[in-house]
Amino acid sequence: MMISAVCAVALLCLLPVSHSAPLTCEELVRPSVRLDPRHLEGKRALVAGSLSQPQFLERFKQRDSASVNFANSTSDTSISYTRSIRLHDNCTYSSYNITLEGSSFTFDGTDKSNLSAAFIHTSCHDCMLMRMNVESGKRVHFYLFSRRRQLEQEELEEFRAQVKCLNMPPPAVMDPTKELCRDE
Repeated sequence: MMISAVCAVALLCLLPVSHSAPLTCEELVRPSVRLDPRHLEGKRALVAGSLSQPQFLERFKQRDSASVNFANSTSDTSISYTRSIRLHDNCTYSSYNITLEGSSFTFDGTDKSNLSAAFIHTSCHDCMLMRMNVESGKRVHFYLFSRRRQLEQEELEEFRAQVKCLNMPPPAVMDPTKELCRDE
């Protein structure tokens, strides 16, 4: 019996340790690889977000829920999406056409010097992470969307670490029990 225990301990000591070092900020906020518009298609709920300016973050926290719905596109670089926001049981909708440029995108018909946006890498399998620089970077919006309403704790911790890397206030996490707006 003692020999079996010693052999088991020795075997465990020989197994490789799979603890990895924490990711650096450079790795955490790196842009996504070139995106396929077909990967973006469909509806995702806003799970969490942070804004660089506290007064805008306070307004953001008042939302009951929000989502984005990317529509089918015939182009490899253009796609449209509709954003919905539920606030005090009222829904508002805004539609946009965007042009993909690698991991970045531009809003068609807007002043491109005033707004830049990019998809940021996330290890969450069904998530989409968007970073928007408004007014040439004076204000940053950082949004985590998912096909699920509630994420695993590790997925939210990764997002919190990404927010921290950007020196932004702690993110607001949406209440997954609040109803989303219906598709317009």
